[in-house]
Amino acid sequence: MRVQQLFSSLKWLYPGMRVKRWLLLIPIGLAFSIAGVVLLANIRIVDVLGTVGREAFRLFGLDLTKPAVQIPTGVGLVVLGVLLVFVSLRQVVRSITSVVSPEAQGKLADVVFQRRYLAQGERIVVIGGGTGLSTMLRGLKKHTSNIVAVVTVTDDGGSSGRLQKEMGVLPPGDIRNCLVALADAEPMMTRLLQYRFGDETGGLSGHSFGNLLIAAMTHITGDFEKAVKETSSILAIRGRVLPSTLDNVKLRAQMADGTIVDGETNITKYPGAINRVMLNPPDVKPLDETLKAIELADCIVIGPGSVYTSIVPNLLVEGIPEAIRDSDAIKVYVCNVMTQPGETDGYKASDHVRAVASHAACRVFDYVLINQEKPTQELLDKYAAEKQYFVEPDAAAVREMGYRPVIGNYISQTDVVRHDPDKLAEAILKLVY
Repeated sequence: MRVQQLFSSLKWLYPGMRVKRWLLLIPIGLAFSIAGVVLLANIRIVDVLGTVGREAFRLFGLDLTKPAVQIPTGVGLVVLGVLLVFVSLRQVVRSITSVVSPEAQGKLADVVFQRRYLAQGERIVVIGGGTGLSTMLRGLKKHTSNIVAVVTVTDDGGSSGRLQKEMGVLPPGDIRNCLVALADAEPMMTRLLQYRFGDETGGLSGHSFGNLLIAAMTHITGDFEKAVKETSSILAIRGRVLPSTLDNVKLRAQMADGTIVDGETNITKYPGAINRVMLNPPDVKPLDETLKAIELADCIVIGPGSVYTSIVPNLLVEGIPEAIRDSDAIKVYVCNVMTQPGETDGYKASDHVRAVASHAACRVFDYVLINQEKPTQELLDKYAAEKQYFVEPDAAAVREMGYRPVIGNYISQTDVVRHDPDKLAEAILKLVY
């Protein structure tokens, strides 16, 4: 093994590596620095070298026996030597990064500092699914790379549902969104992962490229969890994304009129309120990594996202609510800013809290982040046309339920009403600190 490592190291001397000249300059620079220190300190142990040096300098008309010449010459040699070493090391690093990581060219120190800084960030576990979760991850990844996203796998609609039926893989849609949100890759790579094929593509119509990639990885590795890890490596994500369970599970709901409806898509389409949701089968197991991450977390964030189809399914997996209860982490529920048709019609903030808390086997959060900033009237009218309405921030009712509301302006004023990732991340980290 050591012989192989030696031969591998010797490859730095191969033609075309563009590092030999700079590696050679390093000892030359050190020699100049040492010569300068010898002159300045008048070190007698190298009198022979000193004599040779003085004779060499006499050729240029310099008498190093005179302090007026000796001191500036010594300082100049030290500066020249240090400069040569610095330039050489800089060029060696540039030569290597130009091949290994071209995007870091010229800003390697920034990249190293950022990654070191993020690696020391708080350990945060986020639980949920859908667009809300991926939005929050975009804010959190700017503060820490110690993020574990636990994502629901009960989606049976669209591309995810088709892949589940046709290829037997777990629904990859929500996981793909989280991977893209945490990605540190080139923008073109993230656009590629989110690309959705149009109607003109035949059998590929409606599929997301990222979903197809995860499905292909599952078949290559033979394991959905490994497929997610390999895709994470491709995207160089900051943190980890884990499915809440590796079991093939469906969502089942008892509606307000007593009807039992199977499947997430059918539940959201049913013309009536949801009373309670369940998993089918009910005894699915979580990943050991998920339980360990919850145990070690500094903060556990639940939501935002669709209450009954993105958040609650994770809390129905055996062992996850108990692990959250037993954790010493700060536990936060992020309330949605708009109601969702077919799921939370007419819900206030306290209704969201009640729905999530009633499905967990135990108390899983202490703080509730509630947005109080109203969108523009134009946006409210736009959403009302889709039967979506602003969630009233009834913080007093939440407080009476035994939770601590954290009220603030958490939305971004754009053409859609969503949480602002940076505002959300700052509010969560304030609770941690």
